[in-house]
Amino acid sequence: MTENAATTLTATGLIKRYGEATVLRGVDFSLRAGTVVGLIGENGAGKSTLSSIIAGIKQPDGGTMTIDGVAYAPSGPLEALNSGVAIIHQEIKMIPELSVAENMFLGRVPTRRGRVDYAAMKAQAAEVLAQLGVRLDPRTLVGGLSTATQQEIEIARAILREPSFVIFDEPSASLGQEETERVLEQIDLLRSRGTGVVYISHRLDEVSTISDRVVCLRDGAKVGDWAADEIDRDGMIRAMVGRSLDRRAIEPEPHGPTVVAKVTGLCSEHFDNVSFELHEGEILGLSGLVGAGRTEIVRALAGADPFRSGEVQVRGRRVRIRRMSDAIAAGIYMVPEDRKTQGLNLNRSSAENIATPWESRLVKGGFVTRRFLNRLKTRMADELDIRGDLDKPVGLLSGGNQQKVLLGKWLVRTPTVLILDEPTRGVDVGAKEAIYEIIRGLAAQGVAVIVVSSELEEVLLLSHRVMVVAGGRARDVLDRDQATPERIMQLSVPS
Repeated sequence: MTENAATTLTATGLIKRYGEATVLRGVDFSLRAGTVVGLIGENGAGKSTLSSIIAGIKQPDGGTMTIDGVAYAPSGPLEALNSGVAIIHQEIKMIPELSVAENMFLGRVPTRRGRVDYAAMKAQAAEVLAQLGVRLDPRTLVGGLSTATQQEIEIARAILREPSFVIFDEPSASLGQEETERVLEQIDLLRSRGTGVVYISHRLDEVSTISDRVVCLRDGAKVGDWAADEIDRDGMIRAMVGRSLDRRAIEPEPHGPTVVAKVTGLCSEHFDNVSFELHEGEILGLSGLVGAGRTEIVRALAGADPFRSGEVQVRGRRVRIRRMSDAIAAGIYMVPEDRKTQGLNLNRSSAENIATPWESRLVKGGFVTRRFLNRLKTRMADELDIRGDLDKPVGLLSGGNQQKVLLGKWLVRTPTVLILDEPTRGVDVGAKEAIYEIIRGLAAQGVAVIVVSSELEEVLLLSHRVMVVAGGRARDVLDRDQATPERIMQLSVPS
């Protein structure tokens, strides 16, 4: 710790809103030099939003922050860095064509007589890497290094600036046990040097091991702040989910006995030996923490990403899925998680977007006929209650109506299996309820639906059964009466 390093960072009453949604609700938080605070919570609890505000990436809509009693309100991450606050993201941000040293010194290269001082850069990089116990030539190109080694370079890059406070946002999510232990050792080293550390992780055993304090967020509010030895893993899980759901009024209709799809031993570089069955009219929820492999599994099933082994059967017939067109031909359709980058062309009309997957079957002279588009527009506006001018670019519609258009795109023909990845992300409460009714209606018609959602409540509200994914594996498939928040979280958290 440097001689003039700060000793306490304090946040008081932080509020953050996105439109009508409040994602931080008056959160108080403090971090002292030489301590590690474990920050826990479900997906969407507000952890990343809080850390982004502290690191200057986002600005709060209310509340204040101070460092050693002096107002701290960074307008961006560089200003936060200059104030002694650094963040290390789960997503590694390296330039593969540059060396280790060049990546470490991005934006602040040492110079001598107006030129880059490569000798000084190499020497300083080597010194910091040695402090962290990383045996690596600073001249090595980053592109050929493992994810774990690149993570260590990220840590070294942050340490170069001698920050008073460092935020680790899910640093071990993509690491194995041995690499994770090295990261924890490096965090322990930072603590011993007087650096204050925020450690965000879903791996609760790691949180217990490394933390001095544990803070839990739930639904954007702080619900607990304990000394690490005052709370165990089960207590953390109870704090994270700590709510009950009244599900009686929305019990789904019983699904049929017929198995319409069967997945056996599906494997890829992202998941291993995934098997499950889908019944006619069943809604199967996929639950798991960020990085668990849920999206990777359904993208492989839909032909969007490759898988290296395993078998898929639809209505008793084995199907070979190498691309999305194979899945579509088999009756497996997928609504992707990001409607703006993966699902819709925001510059085309709603009807044109809905017609896109079927253009090869519905064109006349190379164009989708206006008569067909008008029929399609009328049908989908009626069936899905899409509001707004459907002849104008879909980007002008509200988020909820955009999501309905994306759904409609895959309902021109009735699927056997419909995969919905984060079907209500970024829509308001009213639009959510409307989408829920559409999903239930499809199941009532016999469509087998897979719902991937980061919102545990959403999974529980919709599903007949819940498949819990952790570490690229299907940990268990729970019947509706077994799928309690506590049980799902116990299976979701890596042991």
